[in-house]
Amino acid sequence: MVSLVKDFPRVHLGHTPTPLELMKNISAEFATNVWIKRDDCTGLAFGGNKTRQLDFYIGQAIHQGADTLLTTGAVQSNHVRTTVAAARKLGLEVEVQLEHRVDREQPEYHRSGNPYLVRLMGAHINYYPVGEDEDGADKALEVRAAELAKQGRKPFVIPLSNAHTPYGAMGYVEGAEELLAQLNAMNIDPVRFIVPTGSASTHSGFLLGMRASGCDIPVHGVCVRRDGVSQQQRVGNKLKSVIDAIGCDISIPDDDIICDDSQLAPGYGLPNDDTIAAIKHMARSEGILLDPTYSGKTFAVLLDMLHRGDFGADDHVVFLHTGGAVSLFGYPELVEDGH
Repeated sequence: MVSLVKDFPRVHLGHTPTPLELMKNISAEFATNVWIKRDDCTGLAFGGNKTRQLDFYIGQAIHQGADTLLTTGAVQSNHVRTTVAAARKLGLEVEVQLEHRVDREQPEYHRSGNPYLVRLMGAHINYYPVGEDEDGADKALEVRAAELAKQGRKPFVIPLSNAHTPYGAMGYVEGAEELLAQLNAMNIDPVRFIVPTGSASTHSGFLLGMRASGCDIPVHGVCVRRDGVSQQQRVGNKLKSVIDAIGCDISIPDDDIICDDSQLAPGYGLPNDDTIAAIKHMARSEGILLDPTYSGKTFAVLLDMLHRGDFGADDHVVFLHTGGAVSLFGYPELVEDGH
């Protein structure tokens, strides 16, 4: 298979291909075949899905001669942590902008997990007081980049909003191609893929990679930041952007973009009871750690499907684990009750 994104500048930051594993205990519990694609194992400072995305963003940065990376995200952002690690690995300078996106006063949220690692790796940190202003956050990065350029630096901004070419989505075009090759080698034909959908780079790239490869298996996106209608529009817009950038002749209809917001409440970075139960279920059944923002909510949706009996004994379903477990240290209340 020739990759759709083979001609784009990229670096190789992660440990790929990542494992595809059968979760034997959960499969036995629900009498179906539940697989997990371990993109929490991409390496690079605890790994996660952002590593694949950064291959292409930083590929562009180096292609343009950049010496400094700038990006933005929430206080417990996996993307911010991974960007800093990538910069250190490649000998680049890095500045990050932390947004006030989640209303949590617990000191652990602001000091442990991802922000702790960002400080440990020595990133220059700026702050943005708003959490739901992507255009404003990106503009603040551009202002800072202009200041650095005046100082003789060569900055490259990795943006947040949908108003830019989504190079990160290309990482999951390739990720989908990788997963299909593994499934084909194992003679596994899943009935559904379960993936988180937030910025939409993972979801849109994964869906495009599957459809461009001739795979029509449903890709079930689980909303972690926006309601289903808003997220479907976001994924659709990002799909169009990445299709245009790649130049492939493919059309993906809106009804093929599944955005399930059943576990979204009470909001981004705020786990509900089902999410907490799902995190504990995975940890205690398989010894696999999920995070409260992305993978925990995604598995909560899959767990609900399994409890309902949506899959049969001969069915196979694949859960994409996007990493992020380091942020668990910012949520001590998950185990404060001693259970």
